[in-house]
Amino acid sequence: MVHYLIRRVISMLFTLLVIVTLTFILMHSVPGSPFNEDSGKATNEAIMANLNARYHLDEPLYMQFFYYLSSLAQGDLGISMKQSDTSVNELLARGFPVSAELGTYAVLLAVLTGVSLGVLAALRHNGVIDYLAMTLAVIGISVPSFIMATFLIQQIAVNWGILPVATWTSWKHMILPTLSLATGPTAIIARLTRSSMLEVLTQEYIQTAQAKGLHPVRIVVVHALKNAMLPVVTVLGTLVASILTGSFVIEKIFAIPGMGKYFVESINNRDYSVIMGTTVFYSILLIVMLLLVDLVYSLLDPRIKLHQQK
Repeated sequence: MVHYLIRRVISMLFTLLVIVTLTFILMHSVPGSPFNEDSGKATNEAIMANLNARYHLDEPLYMQFFYYLSSLAQGDLGISMKQSDTSVNELLARGFPVSAELGTYAVLLAVLTGVSLGVLAALRHNGVIDYLAMTLAVIGISVPSFIMATFLIQQIAVNWGILPVATWTSWKHMILPTLSLATGPTAIIARLTRSSMLEVLTQEYIQTAQAKGLHPVRIVVVHALKNAMLPVVTVLGTLVASILTGSFVIEKIFAIPGMGKYFVESINNRDYSVIMGTTVFYSILLIVMLLLVDLVYSLLDPRIKLHQQK
């Protein structure tokens, strides 16, 4: 286990370095500068020179990259180029708790609803519940989250007036963005759970449990569902990452004061520091999630061992 974790940490650091390098190159390959315009007016050349010097933009690209890596190694993500009195670390501390809350609600809803639909569809295979659940799953996969968000706003908030349209101030404001964000992952989990449950229910140990007269609920929950969850756990890390990154668009649509707001604004404003900071932060989050998925996977299936490959 120790050797495995050491190898994974080294691999994670290398992956992060590649992501940082590619993001840095792509970001600086776009023509222009964060300071070439200010409120529609050309920035004074002297001011431009001072700003470029402060953020090392007047130095060669490799030196800028070296400065960034040096700061990153110390946990410093830099200062926002559009909010000079605010660091990227402060923006993350301000916006990520909101994004994490939204993401947590969406993940919980997706897992609970998706697993429940998948199990019901498998137990009622080729029945009405099965067809209905899979139809909903196809719709959920096919419709992008921002389309679903627009539809929910129009129907539930505007036409019916049941829930508020935007912001993040009460539990009512959390329902529509959570539903919009969880729809796609719920559909994916439902389809995976159904197919996995159908396979598990045909195994000999399930038939043995049925022959012993065990209660059907116990057979499903204790014996079948644990093994059926393995494919779900496999994709859960990627789904969590997609939920968190997908929340950028949802947060913008619902005017939620999370990281999505800062990320979208940083792209529009060409705020290099915030773009790099949010990208690095979410890359670390994704890499750690993938590691946790591997560890949980080995716990669910004792046959899978985390050992040093020879």
